[in-house]
Amino acid sequence: MPICHPVQSSALLQFKNSFSLPHDNSISFHCDLYHGIQSYAKTNSWINGTNCCTWNGITCDNKTAHVIGIDVSCSQLQGTIHSNSSLFSLQHLQRLNLSYNDFNGSKLSPKFGWFANMTHLNLTTCNLTGEVPYEISYLSKLVSLDLSWNGNLKLEEQSLRRLIQNQTKLSELSLVTVDMSLVSPNSFMNLSSSLTFLRLFDCQLKGRFPYNIFHLPNLHFLDLRYNHDLTGSLPKQNWSSPLKVLGLSETRFPIDLPNLISNLKSLRKLYLSKCNFTRSYPTLLPNLTQITSLDLSHNNFGGQIPWFFLKFERLSFLGLSFNNFIGQLSDVSTNFNELSPSNNSSNCQSVNYIPSKLESLCLSHNLLNGSIPSWLYSIPHLHNLCLDNNQLTGHIDEFQHNSVRYLDLSNNKLQGPLPVSISKLVSLYHINVSFNNLSGTMESKMFSKLKNLQIADLSHNPLLSVNTISNVNYTLPKLYELYLSCCNFKEFPSFLTNLENLEKLDLSHNQIKGNTPTWMFQVGKNSLGYLNLSNNFLTRIDQLPWKKLGYLDLHSNSLQGPLPVPPIGISFLSISRNNLSGMIPSLICNISSLKVLDLSHNNLSDRISSCLGNFSDSLSVLDLRNNKFYGTIPETFAKGNNLRSLNMNGNQLEGPLPQSLVNCIHLEVLDLGNNKINGIFPHWLGTLPNLRVLVLRSNRFQGTIGNPKSKFTFTNLQIIDISHNEFHGCLPTKYFNQLKAMMNATAKKGELKYIGENYYQDSVIVVMKGLSMELVKIQNLFTTIDFSNNGFIGEIPKSIGKLKSLKGLNISHNELTGNISSSLEHLTNLEWLDLSSNKLTGEIPGQLVDHRTRSFKLIKKLSSWTNTSR
Repeated sequence: MPICHPVQSSALLQFKNSFSLPHDNSISFHCDLYHGIQSYAKTNSWINGTNCCTWNGITCDNKTAHVIGIDVSCSQLQGTIHSNSSLFSLQHLQRLNLSYNDFNGSKLSPKFGWFANMTHLNLTTCNLTGEVPYEISYLSKLVSLDLSWNGNLKLEEQSLRRLIQNQTKLSELSLVTVDMSLVSPNSFMNLSSSLTFLRLFDCQLKGRFPYNIFHLPNLHFLDLRYNHDLTGSLPKQNWSSPLKVLGLSETRFPIDLPNLISNLKSLRKLYLSKCNFTRSYPTLLPNLTQITSLDLSHNNFGGQIPWFFLKFERLSFLGLSFNNFIGQLSDVSTNFNELSPSNNSSNCQSVNYIPSKLESLCLSHNLLNGSIPSWLYSIPHLHNLCLDNNQLTGHIDEFQHNSVRYLDLSNNKLQGPLPVSISKLVSLYHINVSFNNLSGTMESKMFSKLKNLQIADLSHNPLLSVNTISNVNYTLPKLYELYLSCCNFKEFPSFLTNLENLEKLDLSHNQIKGNTPTWMFQVGKNSLGYLNLSNNFLTRIDQLPWKKLGYLDLHSNSLQGPLPVPPIGISFLSISRNNLSGMIPSLICNISSLKVLDLSHNNLSDRISSCLGNFSDSLSVLDLRNNKFYGTIPETFAKGNNLRSLNMNGNQLEGPLPQSLVNCIHLEVLDLGNNKINGIFPHWLGTLPNLRVLVLRSNRFQGTIGNPKSKFTFTNLQIIDISHNEFHGCLPTKYFNQLKAMMNATAKKGELKYIGENYYQDSVIVVMKGLSMELVKIQNLFTTIDFSNNGFIGEIPKSIGKLKSLKGLNISHNELTGNISSSLEHLTNLEWLDLSSNKLTGEIPGQLVDHRTRSFKLIKKLSSWTNTSR
């Protein structure tokens, strides 16, 4: 054994001491999960005064004793690599592997290019940032380079071209998620003929990929997945490539699957999710007997799953999720036997064939029905099973092997108890059985041996309960997400006590009563970021001690007393539908990260603090409806604010509407109904470019509406309710001419959306067919006008007929006169129309009546007209 040079030993120790070993080893978890490598601090063996050539991860040259290799992958290192790091003094290095550590967003130093003898450089998943330095191209002896999964690395075209030009010996190149959005794919044209492995997964490449790369004589692995704007053409004949792995998912390559399979005789793994196939299913499917991994997800294939095309003696991964496959899985075993090489009349009757090589089976988001077949529970090396979002029924049977790591059976119709065998799946890190009909009582200790469990979701199984009485003498050290919504809890489950690293907890829609116990405040005290306790019967929560809490939902409980002050870093806070009283503490205005504040449906009172109007630019939703606030709305809506939804409906606010609302240029929803606000029609709100919902009903506004003050007014408005005020004069003809969103609201297939659906569900009350109804979601195509119960006079303007997308029109209880406008016949999407309690004459246009009568939608309220209709 060579004796390490003291200078190099000292440099290694300095390198070691520049890092810490954190408690959070989430990056290193990837080593355990995806690579089967035990994550541990290799540098613990680096002890001063000992021979560094014997240290873990260190390789020395047998003749010169120089350090030529460092492998500290998965060593839980955390810290910054500076350009003056002692690492760069080890100039004899040939191999350097720093993968799966956390370097805190360090810049990728140009000094990595100074290792003249470097042949293998691996910096994957290190949390490095910045541009890949030009100096990396100086490593002319490189055989393998991996800069993948750093997220914020960027590679310029000049550096890439020089890198490829200088690397004549390069065999493996992996640049996964490195930003190459400004790089021409032609930069890869001159890759070395010695290249065997090329991985450019999710690099934002655009344009046409070089054709010659498909003909590289030694290329075995090519992964171009998730470059959404990358196209090119695959060779159609004389393609004698040795390719074993090909990934083209979510690219724009035209795929002729039969031709591809027939050309690539060595192909074993094929990833074609969300691709552009040149032939339709099922004619595109060749005999895939040599394939061991196949991903055809997200392709809208239908019919029965084509089991007969697959060689299950070899298949290890099958991904057919997000298609429209139908039928039962119970028929599969019969197909297996029909495919068996030793098939004869006797084994045709067998249903016990087990695809023993299968490791991952992903069939989620299809239309599969029937029960889960017994053969599936007997696969000896099954790691990942995804059957979620289908229509599967029956019981979950016992797993015969403990190999399963990822299990998702959610959103089906499965019944019965959770199988006992789950308690033996010691490698399990993710389980989701939510939204089924599971039943019975589950012992909490069932999960006691699952030390690798990271995510567990048992939510929304109304007949399933968990025994919380048993003593808790175990820990789940890696569990960081736990979802137990709608699981019949009547108290906080005691097994939460030892979950010190929990990051997300959902106990909503249970029957938990009374005060929050003190011990709950220790659960995830330094880690909890998401907490949902909504829809319970909690009466008090005295403190919110979680330092990292960003999302807190306590709505629909019975909380009393003053509003608790949330942690300083919170972004979502909902305590609506409780019995809170008192004022809003001014400390809330110090929370600069707050994005959603929903305090609606409480008994809060006092004046609304001016600081809520002059909130930081983070606040997007402010919902104070149905409280007892009084006084005026703050005048302090500052420029640059980010307010998207403002709801103060159902309070006792008075005075004029603050004109500073014009600074809320992102505002989509403004609901100030059912207050005592006065003044003239706020025409200046029409300048808000994104305003979609305006509710001013039941206030004390007065005067005429007049004409628009600008060329573009309320162009995106889809709901306007100014009913029950004191407006008078003619209906605003010229305003109707500018309501563009009510003229042509159409949606393409699959584009139906709701306002605020990404992070907060806006709602609004509208009068629909004579009844007040709450839209708990506001469709982006829903349009209605309510001008009822005012003093409008004159005729119904013809311009209303342009609003062809209107679902509802209510102009009842006014002083309108004249004939009913024939322009109403153009409102072919109308579902309710109320013209009652006016002085109108004539008839509703026959075309509108006939069209709506056929579709059984139109509600005509004519009973209280004061004039006789013909």
